[in-house]
Amino acid sequence: MTTSRVPGRATAQAPSTTDGKLGRSVFVAAVAALGGFLFGYDSAVINGAVIGIQRHFHVSSGETGTIVAAALLGSAVGAAAAGRLADTFGRLRVMHLAAALFAVSAIGSGFSGAVWELAVWRILGGIAIGLSSLIGPTYIAEIAPAAYRGRLASFQQAAIVLGITASQLVNWAIAQGAGGRSENTLGSLEAWQWMLLAAVVPAVLYFVLTSRIPESPHYLVAVGRIEDAKRAVIEVEGPDAEADTRVTEIENAVRTAHKPRMRDLFGGTFGLLPIVWAGIGLAVFQQLVGINVIFYYSSILWQSVGIDQSGSLLISLSTSVVNIIGTVVAMMFIDRIGRKPLALIGSVGMAVSLALAAWAFSYKTGTGTDISIPHSQGLVALIAAHAFVLFFAVSWGVILWVMVGEMFPFRIRAAAMSVATAFNWIANWVVTESFPSMAKWNLSATYAIYAGCAVLSGVFVATLVTETKGRRLESAN
Repeated sequence: MTTSRVPGRATAQAPSTTDGKLGRSVFVAAVAALGGFLFGYDSAVINGAVIGIQRHFHVSSGETGTIVAAALLGSAVGAAAAGRLADTFGRLRVMHLAAALFAVSAIGSGFSGAVWELAVWRILGGIAIGLSSLIGPTYIAEIAPAAYRGRLASFQQAAIVLGITASQLVNWAIAQGAGGRSENTLGSLEAWQWMLLAAVVPAVLYFVLTSRIPESPHYLVAVGRIEDAKRAVIEVEGPDAEADTRVTEIENAVRTAHKPRMRDLFGGTFGLLPIVWAGIGLAVFQQLVGINVIFYYSSILWQSVGIDQSGSLLISLSTSVVNIIGTVVAMMFIDRIGRKPLALIGSVGMAVSLALAAWAFSYKTGTGTDISIPHSQGLVALIAAHAFVLFFAVSWGVILWVMVGEMFPFRIRAAAMSVATAFNWIANWVVTESFPSMAKWNLSATYAIYAGCAVLSGVFVATLVTETKGRRLESAN
C-alpha cells in the first residue's frame, strides 16, 4: 500500500496496523491533552499562593474567594466561545490561542501590583482554561480510533491531574526554598509570585508541540479539505489506516448536518433537548460535589483545623498523587466496564467519603489561630479527603470529559459541548466563590451539602444518562 505524507512532517512507520494506530494516536492525544495539563496547573496553582496573596494585598476571606474564583468566570467565557472558534478557525489555532493566553496570564499574575490587576490576569488565564477544557476533548474524540477513544479521551483528565500535581509540587518546592511560607521572599520576588510565573514553561511547550500535530479530520472535511483530512487520518492512525472509509463516514455525517447554532439545542419538554440537559447535568454535578475545594483551598482547609502551612502544602501534594492513581485506574477500566457503571461507583464512594469528612470536621474547636481537631477525627478527615479524591478520579473526573465528547450528535456537538462546559465552569465558580464563607459559617455542614450532591449525582446518572461506550461519533443521536 502506498502512503501519503503531510508536507513538512514525517509519517510514523509502525510494525503493525494496531501498533501504528495506538502509538501515533497516543502521541497526538497526549500533545492535545497538554491543554488539560495547563488547565489543571493554572487552576490549582492558586492553592499554594493564596496565603501569600492574602497577606501581600491584605484581603479578607471573602475577597480571597473572589480572586480565586475570578479565573472561573473567564473559564465560562472561554468554554462558551471555544466551539464557535474551533469550527471557524480550526482546533489547532484554538490550542495556540489558549497557549498564548496561558503564558500572558502567568506573567501578568506574577507581576501584579494591585489585587484588581491580579483578578484581571486571572480572568484572562481563565479564558485559556475554558478554551482548553473544551478543545482538548473535542480534538481527541475526533482523531481517536473508536476502539481506543475512551482511553485516549481519558488523557485529558490524566493531564489535568498531572497539571494539578505539578503545580502542588512546584508550589511546595518554591515554598520550601522560601522558608516554608508563600509570603516569604525568594530572590527578588515573593514565593507566591514565582508560583504563578512558573506556568509560562508548560504554556510555551504546549504551543510548540501543538504545532507538530495534524488538524482534526472532522474540521478539515467540514471546510472542504478532503485530501488533507485523509492525510490527517493516515498521520494519526498509521499508513495502513482506511483513510478513504474514515473520511467518507465523516463526510456523510457533515453532509447530513448543518452549522451548529445555539437555537438547535432547543426543542425539548423543558426548553433544551434532553441530551443537552443530560450533558449540563453531568457538567454541573461534577463540580457540586466540591472537588475543587480540595485543589483550590486545601492549604486553607487544613490550616483551618490546626495544620501549619508547610504541612498543608504537603497534604495537597499527596491528594494530587492520589488523583493521578485514580485517573490511571479509570483509564484502565473505562472501555471495559463502561462510563455509566464507573460514574455510579464514584457517586457512592464520594457520598460516603464526604459524609465521613463532615462528621470529622464537626469536632473542630477553637477560633482564630488557636484551632484544633481531635487526633482520631483528624485522621478520619485525612483518609476521607483522600478517598473522596480517589473516587472522583476513577469516575467523574474522567467520565465527564469522555462523555461530552461522545454523547452529542454531530449537528449540535460543538454548540452543546460549549454549553455543557460553560455550565461546568459556572458551577465551579459557585462552589469556589462560596466555600470560604460557607467554611467560616460551618465546615461540617458544608461537607454534608457536598455529600448530598454526590448522592444526587448517582440518581441523575442512574435515571437520565445513556451509556456511550463503543459508540461511533457519527452514529450519536
